[in-house]
Amino acid sequence: MATTWFITGTSSGFGRLLTERLLARGDRVAATLRRPEVLDGLRAEYGDRLWTGRLDVTDGDAVRRVVGEAFAALGSIDVVVNNAGYGVFASVEEASDEQIRRVVDTNLLGSIHVVRAALPHLRAQGHGRILQVTTAGGQTTYPNFAYYHASKWGIEGFAETVAREIAPFGIGLTIVEPGATPTGFAAALATAPVMPEYEDTPAGQVRRALTDGSFTLPNDAGKIAGAVIDLVDGGATPLRLPLGSDTYEDVRASLVARLAELDAHRDVAYSVVKDPEVTAPA
Repeated sequence: MATTWFITGTSSGFGRLLTERLLARGDRVAATLRRPEVLDGLRAEYGDRLWTGRLDVTDGDAVRRVVGEAFAALGSIDVVVNNAGYGVFASVEEASDEQIRRVVDTNLLGSIHVVRAALPHLRAQGHGRILQVTTAGGQTTYPNFAYYHASKWGIEGFAETVAREIAPFGIGLTIVEPGATPTGFAAALATAPVMPEYEDTPAGQVRRALTDGSFTLPNDAGKIAGAVIDLVDGGATPLRLPLGSDTYEDVRASLVARLAELDAHRDVAYSVVKDPEVTAPA
């Protein structure tokens, strides 16, 4: 039985690849992007199985309108994929106010707009899945990506809360965390004038690694798309789906370090409670 998907950010990269794979296997896709004409070739090939909508996810009113139009046109939508994203590669001091605002407006507020617009329709139909695309950078950090991390850590906190709120309605949510993958995203990263003060810091080291090619992209975009499709087909709804060796290793190392730091401060944490009889477990 064909599945109907709503996907943001389908002009290139993971969103485009997922759209192509789904159409090729017979599913229906509502694809949204800033320039719908980019998908004219797919529309000619797949006809009314591809619905397209012009959308900038930073425009909340437009998100509500386009999501409503997609549900009206397709009748029901089984899977909503929050994929649109924007990244800035710069140290904290180097990025401009405009770049910072666009990262937050796209990755955090844009994703929130889509979820809020889709939920009334998903509740009304009594079923559905939301896939919130983040990255390994939703749980760990790398120099020069502070504002990207701010948006991704933020949306993961939002998505985790939403997952608990919507479960009683028969709606599942999974946070999808791809690692570094050659999708063209790195080439599309916004940059800023380099400050020489950061050349001999971790920020400078990562910048040189991207420039000389030593910053590896170990994952396969096609396999990531396949894993996402398999997840939906299998019916499982884990809260998080790590995809990539770097995602697994980096996130695991981050979680282990955070847990060790938390445990190291257990006694001081308990020292501030009102009841003196409440003490840290042995």
